[in-house]
Amino acid sequence: MDTFFFIASKIIWAVISPDSLIVLLGLSAWLSLVFGWKALSRRLLACCALLLVFIGFFPSGEWLIAPLENRFITNAALPARVDGIIVLGGAISPRLSDTWQQSELNGGAERLTNFLYLANLYPSAQLVFTGGNGSVNEQEFKEAEIAQILFDQLGLAERAIIYESESRNTYENVINSKALLSPGANENWLLVTSAFHMPRSVGIFCQQQWLVQPYPVDHYSTTDDLLRIEFDFAGNLNTLRIALREWVGLLAYRITGKTDQLLPGHQNYCGSPERMEHQGASE
Repeated sequence: MDTFFFIASKIIWAVISPDSLIVLLGLSAWLSLVFGWKALSRRLLACCALLLVFIGFFPSGEWLIAPLENRFITNAALPARVDGIIVLGGAISPRLSDTWQQSELNGGAERLTNFLYLANLYPSAQLVFTGGNGSVNEQEFKEAEIAQILFDQLGLAERAIIYESESRNTYENVINSKALLSPGANENWLLVTSAFHMPRSVGIFCQQQWLVQPYPVDHYSTTDDLLRIEFDFAGNLNTLRIALREWVGLLAYRITGKTDQLLPGHQNYCGSPERMEHQGASE
């Protein structure tokens, strides 16, 4: 069932993503013209043009991603004691790293830099990197294997880090890591991942009865300037794609029971910062 969900999610997203939608609209307009349906062709072409202009001039992706990034407090107070720090994969390009034989990072690199910061801040904490490969046809390239090389190069060679390399999505990140670690109910764990991805991630951890304190990083929204108008088609399209994919993921994970809430936040999730802070202070 997990494999079916993984493959189905890839197929559905390939069709409904905004970049795919633009291509489909343009292709449909051309085919309509070929078959002589000029009125339909004009309507489809108009929709495509309006979509291109709207995405190009307005930060619509930031409008959608800002509510996700604001669900948990950035730079919240950390507990006095941390038993473990877990970082979700997604910051390394496994195929590209294999091609060039060095660690190739993507836009989520803040996950790794902040993980390194927290590892140095808590020298006795158990460190965990979880991430295999989210591609259907490139499962031989594992993100965790590249992460191990990178962390060794960055000075963590002496730390006992657990690398989970079989997960293909966030749900498997949590399931596989919990099976490896068997975390205790009273342990303090920090979770590092992108801010927009934190609500879905926390929902999965809560569903699996694993209390974590979110440490969101890698932000996309400029919350003090969301009403600006400027042309940045590539940037706006990329952010819109990320935001829509996350909202679709939240809905799909809630419908299939992989999360305990549709949109967890710092006031209403299983391991709230207030609880974790109190727990850490009482140690």
